[in-house]
Amino acid sequence: MEAFFISTGVVALGEMGDKTQLLAMMLAARFRRPWLIVLGILVATLANHALAAWVGDGVARLLGPQVLRWVIGVSFLAMAVWMLIPDRLDDTAVEGRKGLGVFNTTVIAFFLAEMGDKTQIATVALAARYAEMGAVVAGTTLGMMLANVPAVFLGERIARRVSMQWVHAAAAAIFAALGVLTLLNVGELF
Repeated sequence: MEAFFISTGVVALGEMGDKTQLLAMMLAARFRRPWLIVLGILVATLANHALAAWVGDGVARLLGPQVLRWVIGVSFLAMAVWMLIPDRLDDTAVEGRKGLGVFNTTVIAFFLAEMGDKTQIATVALAARYAEMGAVVAGTTLGMMLANVPAVFLGERIARRVSMQWVHAAAAAIFAALGVLTLLNVGELF
């Protein structure tokens, strides 16, 4: 359960103000079909995070426990720094091809936007850290949905009321704490 809860919290916070959350808002504004957009986000996230978790699991098997601990610890610390750099979304990310429809446009745009993104890298690191790959994928997917579903339905109102600087700082602190705890081998998870 720890892998599920940590994965959910880390990704939900990490996604706040992220380019994929901005993409969710832009898709909602452009298409005005929130349920199809939410379903597209879910499908894209499941596919992307399952792939990321598979990579993380492979990395964990490839490296020894000591090397893995240092790689993951440093990765979490790098994620903490990365969280302090705001994301911007290129307008071309929402350009859909004619005939694709709302759902397909959302799946493709979200899957591609998530490639190499903070939350995908976090999913790789979490899957390498925790042996429960299914719990990591479920948790990271839930975290993405917790951050993006409100963005689809209430995007503009939320953006005006929530300070993204504070959210990013909180997420950075959590990533930093996970990095330090991993490097110190707290809980001897490795």
